[in-house]
Amino acid sequence: MEYEMVIGMEIHVELGTKTKIFCSCPTEFGQDENTHTCPVCLGMPGVLPVLNEKVVEYATRAGLALNCEIAHFSKMDRKNYFYPDLPKAYQTSQFDLPICTGGVVEIEVDGMKKDIGITRIHIEEDAGKLLHESAEGTLVDVNRCGVPLVEIVTEPDMRSAEEARVFAEKVRNILEYTGVSDCKMQEGSMRFDVNLSMREKGATVLGTRTEMKNLNSFRALVRAVQYESKRQIIELKKGHKIIQETRKWDDTKGVSSSLRSKEEAQDYRYFPEPDLVPIVIEKEYIEKIKSELPELPEAKKQRYIDEYKLPEYDAGVLTASGVTARFFEEAVSLYDEAKQISNWIMVEIPPLLKEKELTMENIPIKPAQLAELLKLVKDGVINGTSGKEVLKEMFNSGKNPDEIVKEQGLSQVSDTGELEAIIEKIVADNPKSLEDIGAGNEKAYGFLTGQVMKATKGKANPQVANKIIRDVVAKHLG
Repeated sequence: MEYEMVIGMEIHVELGTKTKIFCSCPTEFGQDENTHTCPVCLGMPGVLPVLNEKVVEYATRAGLALNCEIAHFSKMDRKNYFYPDLPKAYQTSQFDLPICTGGVVEIEVDGMKKDIGITRIHIEEDAGKLLHESAEGTLVDVNRCGVPLVEIVTEPDMRSAEEARVFAEKVRNILEYTGVSDCKMQEGSMRFDVNLSMREKGATVLGTRTEMKNLNSFRALVRAVQYESKRQIIELKKGHKIIQETRKWDDTKGVSSSLRSKEEAQDYRYFPEPDLVPIVIEKEYIEKIKSELPELPEAKKQRYIDEYKLPEYDAGVLTASGVTARFFEEAVSLYDEAKQISNWIMVEIPPLLKEKELTMENIPIKPAQLAELLKLVKDGVINGTSGKEVLKEMFNSGKNPDEIVKEQGLSQVSDTGELEAIIEKIVADNPKSLEDIGAGNEKAYGFLTGQVMKATKGKANPQVANKIIRDVVAKHLG
C-alpha cells in the first residue's frame, strides 16, 4: 500500500520591534536573564496592557507580502493554557478574528510550481524560556515574555519534506525583505510547528495528525518530517491507530517523542481580551503600507535576470537573502560586471564565511572593497589566483585590496621582455614539450604555462604569457 504525506505548518515569527507588544520593555536578544521585565509583561495584578502600534504595522506588512486580506476589524483574545514560562498563565493572542486571512505563497520543487495556502496570520505574545541545564534544576528566563509574534498558519497543502523546506525558506526570505523580522532562527526569531498525517495515496479524507513543536532550522524541519512520516507508516502497517498528539523533536538523536495529547481550540477556552480595545484598520492605512512594501524576492530575481542578464540560478541564490542582494547591488553600482560579482559572491566568499563562522550579515568586507578587488583582476594588475589570496587577506585584516597587493608584491608580471626571458629558459629546459608540440600535442602548451606560473610565483599575466609561449615555441620549431 502506498501512502501520501499531508503537511500543514504554523510558523512563529518574532517581530522586529524595539519594545514588547504590551509594554515598553526592550526586545533585545541575549541580555542577562530576567532583566527585560516589568509588571505588565509579568502579568502582575492591576496592570493594563497597551498594544504596540508597530506590531499592527508589521503584521499588516507581513500579511500583504504573503498575499493576505487584511481585516478592517480584529481583536485580541485570551488563550487560557498553563505555560510554566508565562507568568500570566494565559497567552494574549487572536482567535476568531485574526488580522490577516486567505494568503498564498507559490513554491517551485523539481521544476513544478505549486500554491501553498495561508489560512491566517494572527498577532500574539511570546512566552519565556525554560533553562534545563542548571545544576539547581529547571530555571526560567522571562525576558522573552511579551515579545511580539505573528503566527502564520497554512493549509495542509504540502506533500513532502522538500515542499515544506522550500515553503519555509520562501516565507523567511519574504519576511526578511519586508523588515518585519530578522528571522534569526539561531536566536529563536523564527520557529516551525509541523502538523503531519499520512493517508492512502488517492484518498481525500485526511489522516490523524501529529504536531511537532519549535523546530528551529530548515535541517531540523526536513529531518523531523522524514522521521515522523516513516514512524506513522510503520504504525499504520502494523494496524495501529495514529494518536493525535504533540511530539517533541530531538535534533541530536534524530527522533521525536510524545509530549502531550493535542489540544483543540475549545481546550484553550478563548474569550475576548477585556483590557484591550478592538483593532480597527482603515483602508487608507492598508494602502499606505502596501505602497511602502519593498521589492520582494520573486520580483527582484526576475529583475536580476532581465537587467543584469544573470542566469536564473545566480539570480535565485543572490535574492534568497535580502542581505546578500543588498551586498550584490551595492557592488554592481560601483563595478558594472554583474556576472563576475555574482561568481565571487557565490563561489569565493562562502568558504571564507564558513571558515570564520560568519554570515553575510556580519561579513568583514564591504561591497566597495570587493568591487575594487575585481577591478584589479579585470585590469590585469593581479590575476584571478592572486585575487583569491587578496580576498582571504581582506577577510583577515580588513585592509583594502590595493594596499594588500602593494604590501605582498602581488602585481602581475606583464612586462613582455621579462616574461620572454623566463619563457625562453623554460622552453630550453623542456625539449620534450617542444617535441610534443611539434608532433601536434597541444596539451604540452599547458605544461609550459604551468612552469611559467611556477617560475613567477603565480604573478605572470596569463594572457600575455600564453602569447609569448606560442611565439617562442614557433620560433624554436622554425
